[in-house]
Amino acid sequence: MARRPCHLSAPSPRIVCERLYCARGNMENPIKGQQLDLFSDRTSATCFAANQLRLLFSSFASILFDALRQAHHGTRLARGTAGTLRLGLLRIGARVTVSVRRVKVAMDSAHPAAAAFARVHARLPG
Repeated sequence: MARRPCHLSAPSPRIVCERLYCARGNMENPIKGQQLDLFSDRTSATCFAANQLRLLFSSFASILFDALRQAHHGTRLARGTAGTLRLGLLRIGARVTVSVRRVKVAMDSAHPAAAAFARVHARLPG
């Protein structure tokens, strides 16, 4: 009896789900984060240059959030989405004092992320 190449054995549904479907979902998560958390989908201006500038700002924000994740290596914030980092670290009330030589940011010592800020500040160069 001749071999039939058109009768291939199909992979199990579990393999299809784990290797293909879940991998596709994990690949789409950063795209969704870019659109939802960094607002890169807001290109509703009629001018091309305005939309280009919005995407440039969104891309720059993505780079900054990646740097924040790297600065929080070994903590739960290292795996946080841009929205989590934005709400937990960046949307806080602080008093900013600007002088000739420095910028001083004073935040409440009771803030839940005060320890995380101290870690990031200690890791900053200079």
